[in-house]
Amino acid sequence: MTQENSPIADITLLLEGTYPYVKGGVSSWVHQIIQGLPEFTFSLIFIGGLSEQYDGVQYELPENVVHFESHFIMERVKREEEPMARKGCPAAFSRIEAMHEQFKRNLDSEAGIQQVKSAIALIGKGGEIDENDFLYSESAWRVIETFYEKYCTAPSFVDYFWTIREMHAPLFRLIEIARNAPDTRVLHSISTGYAGLLGAVMHMHRETPYLISEHGIYTKERKIDLYSAKWIKESEDEIDQEEGSYFRRLWIRFFEALGKLAYSQADRIVALYEGNRRRQIKDGAPPEKCIVIPNGIDVERFTPLVKKRPKKTPPVVALIGRVVPIKDIKTFIRAMRVVCNEMPQAEGWIIGPEDEDPQYVEECKALTEALGLSEQVKFLGFQNIQEILPRVGVVMLTSISEAQPLVLLESMAAGVPCVATDVGSCREIVEGADEEDRALGQAGFIVPIAAPQQTAWAAIQLLRDQALWIKAQQVGLQRVRKFYHQKLMYKRYRNLYQEALSKHNGRHRV
Repeated sequence: MTQENSPIADITLLLEGTYPYVKGGVSSWVHQIIQGLPEFTFSLIFIGGLSEQYDGVQYELPENVVHFESHFIMERVKREEEPMARKGCPAAFSRIEAMHEQFKRNLDSEAGIQQVKSAIALIGKGGEIDENDFLYSESAWRVIETFYEKYCTAPSFVDYFWTIREMHAPLFRLIEIARNAPDTRVLHSISTGYAGLLGAVMHMHRETPYLISEHGIYTKERKIDLYSAKWIKESEDEIDQEEGSYFRRLWIRFFEALGKLAYSQADRIVALYEGNRRRQIKDGAPPEKCIVIPNGIDVERFTPLVKKRPKKTPPVVALIGRVVPIKDIKTFIRAMRVVCNEMPQAEGWIIGPEDEDPQYVEECKALTEALGLSEQVKFLGFQNIQEILPRVGVVMLTSISEAQPLVLLESMAAGVPCVATDVGSCREIVEGADEEDRALGQAGFIVPIAAPQQTAWAAIQLLRDQALWIKAQQVGLQRVRKFYHQKLMYKRYRNLYQEALSKHNGRHRV
């Protein structure tokens, strides 16, 4: 049914666990895009897990944000009545079962997408299956029982049953959010996952142009999280040495399916660099939809910092980022033991919030003490990066996974060479992305993951060799000015939005 309501905004951003509740990273980029494209109006739909995980809105929303709503999809809806047994609709659940089978095969065919659309139309208010049907009906039980017998391996049925409930319950919330969301001219999700599913469903219902931008590859990052998650039930006798337990694999396949569905519905799929574009295609994104738009920074904001630097390079190595396992702070600490052995006057600064994983923070501090580095390695918490960078000799990034880390671009713009692990676009940033870029030279060094010795010696070379340090500094300054200026990013997103807006031809609901 066609809706003739006026769109509330030019662009609706679909945001999972980021802006405006979380500072830094993707959130900073979202704020940058909204402010940098004032000719467009924006609507924000935020999706989080539990409200208690967030400390409220962390940004002052720009004037061109005309609508904002937030939803916490892991919170249980309060029920006025006790749940009751119900029959459910066997025919409807049979179609849901067919949709799951389609997910297991592929979503590339038009018939497959139509099957998914048909199944989604059954779910939620006004459909043949509501949340109570899923949670308490005999028909739902039969479907879960069938899949357990057909696909499950070692785990007990009880564990399987509760995992399936936990996995699917948020989908009812998302489909209702999609149905009730204000109309818009363009949808833009800043990940796949739950935000991507929301975008796919809204696109199916309304035929609104839909864009996806991925800073990191969502399914890859969730896979890393899921392999280390403590909340997933498993027993030692059913763990695959390469792929983990059955439930870990089940959750991974679930998010892979959500990613494929989002890719199938998107008009354009944006990656930050060529390596991620290839990964998106490998994960099911149609190649003709995939483009690369690198992040850009406000170069002029950092240029004055170059003049504030002391004449002699400070023997300070800084890691700027959250103190969490994915940043591999422990490798930084171990590398600093080597640096301090060679350069006793050196210091290592860990600059970033420590509230996300308190246990990991304590482990890092214990390692610092155990290695005798309590005086040399300092945990400084959140700092003003513009005040810090002129006092730093080398910025080090030891992450095991990244997309296109802004901290490298900002450091280079401030005249600080970098040492970074070979993850994400770090090699492109430090050594150059193409022939023209690589001709400029190296803005530092790229090192292997979890290699404290090599990481340390890369930093030592830069700190000891002034000519090498100056050359790396000049290359970095040239590279960010030529290839990573925010004006280039704004131009590319402006063109992308204008292309999508030109396709807007009204909204349609299934």
